[in-house]
Amino acid sequence: MPDFWEHPAEAQKQMKKIKDIQAWLDGYKEVEDACEELSLAYDFVKEGLVEEADVDAQYADTIAKIEALELRNMLRREEDKLGVVLKINSGAGGTESQDWASMLMRMYLRWCEQHGYKTSIANLLEGDEAGIKSATINVEGDFAYGYLKSENGVHRLVRVSPYNAQGKRMTSFASVFVTPLVDDTIEVRVDPALLSWDTFRSGGAGGQNVNKVESGVRLRYQFTDPYTGEKEEILIENTETRDQPKNKENAMRQLRSILYDKELQHRLAEQAKIEAGKMKIEWGSQIRSYVFDDRRVKDHRTGWQTSDVGGVMDGDIDDFIKAYLMEFAGKTDAED
Repeated sequence: MPDFWEHPAEAQKQMKKIKDIQAWLDGYKEVEDACEELSLAYDFVKEGLVEEADVDAQYADTIAKIEALELRNMLRREEDKLGVVLKINSGAGGTESQDWASMLMRMYLRWCEQHGYKTSIANLLEGDEAGIKSATINVEGDFAYGYLKSENGVHRLVRVSPYNAQGKRMTSFASVFVTPLVDDTIEVRVDPALLSWDTFRSGGAGGQNVNKVESGVRLRYQFTDPYTGEKEEILIENTETRDQPKNKENAMRQLRSILYDKELQHRLAEQAKIEAGKMKIEWGSQIRSYVFDDRRVKDHRTGWQTSDVGGVMDGDIDDFIKAYLMEFAGKTDAED
């Protein structure tokens, strides 16, 4: 089409499709090459040209590439390709739970860093003494939502608290909410008549760090569920930058993500089989437990567990994500 680039929105959609197809072709070629190299390595070891350890290493590499492609095959939904709005809230328990929430935030930031995802902290409410009360993180990159949707739910920590003088074992909770981060290719209707804005000063603890300009924005949206008629006020705060217009733009993007997610959740709720397998996000129905003293992290949905507590808290959660997708994502796709 000679006028292809004269329609930027349509062009962007087509370029994304091309990019997705190319990623599958590249993945297949990578697996094909690895299998061929493994076959050659097997022949070479019989001829004494390479060591058995080299064949074992090639085998492990080939299996890893096949499993990576298989895992990506679990992410076929429209929303799986999107970025993520990741919100972390501390539970009841004051400083102990707030510290746990900050540990989870660090875990996800480390995971994103390891996988090349771009992150930005849209809003952060620090704890009274330590940790955080809540944090909203935007994660941008291909399939971020597809992978991180497995983290949606309540996370439980059991440890000897450094904030308890008696050295007692304490249990803390934090909730993680994962919402697709919509882009310009996703159609979401926002009614301007239902929008209102407040501004406020954003900054650090005081002194030199205080922002004397009202750059922080607070968005309120009066939402009515089109399916149930229920009304609610959606409240979004953004202090990401010192530029108020930019913060407003970021807040609007989060609103569109929330509205998109509400529609998405309705679609999922229509599928009885999927609904039966969903976990409710409420205290007492945690998806994962982190028991520091026993050196154990266990996912209660899949049964997957590890003793590498330090690795998990440093962002090594791929095995938990994989176990979840292999067990649940396939069932979800089978309903479509």
